[in-house]
Amino acid sequence: MSRTVVVVSTRLGAVLPAAALPALRAAERVMADATVPEELVAAAGAERIAGRHAYDPLRREVLLTADPANRPREFAEQVIETPEPAGAALLDAVAVMDRLRAPGGCPWDAEQTHLSLLRYLVEECYELYQAVEDADRPALREELGDVLLQVLFHARLAKEGGVAPYPAGAASAAFGVDEVAADLVDKLVARHPHVFATEVPAADRVRTAADQERRWEELKRVEKRRESALDGVAFAQPAAALLFKLVTRARKAGVPMQLLAATVDHATGAGSRFAAAVARVAAAGDDPEQALRAAARRVDESVRAAEAAARSHGLDPHALTEPDWRRCWPSGASVAVSARVTAHSTE
Repeated sequence: MSRTVVVVSTRLGAVLPAAALPALRAAERVMADATVPEELVAAAGAERIAGRHAYDPLRREVLLTADPANRPREFAEQVIETPEPAGAALLDAVAVMDRLRAPGGCPWDAEQTHLSLLRYLVEECYELYQAVEDADRPALREELGDVLLQVLFHARLAKEGGVAPYPAGAASAAFGVDEVAADLVDKLVARHPHVFATEVPAADRVRTAADQERRWEELKRVEKRRESALDGVAFAQPAAALLFKLVTRARKAGVPMQLLAATVDHATGAGSRFAAAVARVAAAGDDPEQALRAAARRVDESVRAAEAAARSHGLDPHALTEPDWRRCWPSGASVAVSARVTAHSTE
């Protein structure tokens, strides 16, 4: 006598695992408990049973359940799980976002627009950036989720259509998370012909990361019909990162560094000196944003270390004199500062 429990997935709708088909065909009776969606009950031709655990298999019976901990599993001769593809949990995230924005959902979420969410998008990206810098894997996992929330939120707003800053009645421009994902898939496939194409011409073959970066820029230029080497650079980013991107793009296009340096130096004041330094860093292939963040972290760590040293000597860290700061400053940081001061004075 066969006793079979089929654990279905509520994420996948009216989907039964292929492994369950032989048992369903041979069953004298197919039952479904209260956890199984109605559409799946109908598709399987199952009989709805009262209660979650009402299962007394006296014949070749199959029980459908969406509860992985359902007690009848203990007595089943065969338990068949419904395999879920990688990324299936993203369906839950989409469903939660839809619920928050739906009538009767969260009032705060219901009031948000693309514009009102911009501050959170920037904040979450920087928090993710910091998690990567700190090599903090738990924080990395959390911050990736927060950035994903921003993607889901904006996609949901776009699906509704007519949400600021877009005009009412712009339903033709509406799209949702599925369209976003589909566009991403198309873009990745189109820009990786060496991976997805069945035949790759010798000129398009990619053997190194540098080859791929060059090929990526070529494909983007054709795909987006760019007229300038600088088309597509987002100006809504920190100034150092922006100048780095512009110089890097210009250098890849063959613009001589002397011309770029002269253009930067044409500005006046302290800004031009800083910009020139950023341009030199970019020309060397380094990222000035990372360099500046490293310097900022060094300042943060040094100040905190000096304050801790002051406390250990019985001093009030909020009332330190300049000599106190010098005595308590970390020795390695002092050497670095002295070197930088000396270098600056000789320029």
